[in-house]
Amino acid sequence: MIKAQITDSDLLAHLGKIHKDEMTMFVMADGQFRGAFFNGTQLVNQMRAQMNLGILETLVLGQAMLCAALLIPTMKGREHLTFRYDTNGPAAGFSVEADSSGYVRGFLLQDKIPVEKPLESWDLTPFLGDGTLTISRIGEGMKEAQVGTVEIMYKNIAKDLAWYFAQSEQIHTAFNTSIQFDEKGRVIGAGGMFLQKMPSFGGKKSSSPSPFSKMNDDELIQKVENAFRAMPSIGKWFADGGDMEDVIYGLFREFAPQAVLNRDIIFDCPCSRETFGNHIKHLPKSELDDIIAHDNEPIEVVCHCCGSKYAIYKDMLLSAD
Repeated sequence: MIKAQITDSDLLAHLGKIHKDEMTMFVMADGQFRGAFFNGTQLVNQMRAQMNLGILETLVLGQAMLCAALLIPTMKGREHLTFRYDTNGPAAGFSVEADSSGYVRGFLLQDKIPVEKPLESWDLTPFLGDGTLTISRIGEGMKEAQVGTVEIMYKNIAKDLAWYFAQSEQIHTAFNTSIQFDEKGRVIGAGGMFLQKMPSFGGKKSSSPSPFSKMNDDELIQKVENAFRAMPSIGKWFADGGDMEDVIYGLFREFAPQAVLNRDIIFDCPCSRETFGNHIKHLPKSELDDIIAHDNEPIEVVCHCCGSKYAIYKDMLLSAD
């Protein structure tokens, strides 16, 4: 990927003052729930710079990227995932990817998103119509991806992703994402949280049962959901310099949360000039010969997943593999 530079000096100064991007994974209620809290302010700004997005486009793709990042804790071993949203609304949808190595990338299906009147709120419902949500997973050694699809229920990216887990995997899951803009439309805070109820496997009970073991699943889930709904605006929290641990250990204090891992998640793409050059070299011979014979200038290719532009020169196409 050719990394686009963020040139707004005021934005850079703000980003330097707040906490760096990081994801904290945690467990609580004696391991009955797992979660992740993610500061993705830098990630969303890098995404916006790479794709040269407007405010509405940043809001849609930014929320999709934050959700994709929050899916990384659900991966097993080396795994790659695609999260796709296809709607008949003006936004059309998106396709974003997440990798267990810690990067996310993706693109909008409609850029620019048509807008008939000035935005009156940050509600994306008018732009996200009926359609489908699909998640494809492929792990190390797998020959085919595992694919699950559900109908869009809420026209809300985070809620529809939770709906996917409830319908496709029968797992109680919640997502919350938020992006905070300043008065000039700059992203000054962005992040998200993921929570998931772990399966109950039964087994021998502890001789010293915890308060959580005395609750039935429905009661415990309801209590956790109530705490989750009390979460402040995540984007504003990070914009104001808020700390991740204050939310995890404050919001869920009655469930004895424990942070188990911190990791970096970035907007990145494994594309390169060499990769695109090899793709072109392996076109049918007639097409390749036509390109070499008629193009005097370098061929410009654009990676739709990160916006990087590469010049492919003829000598790359004539060289042996």
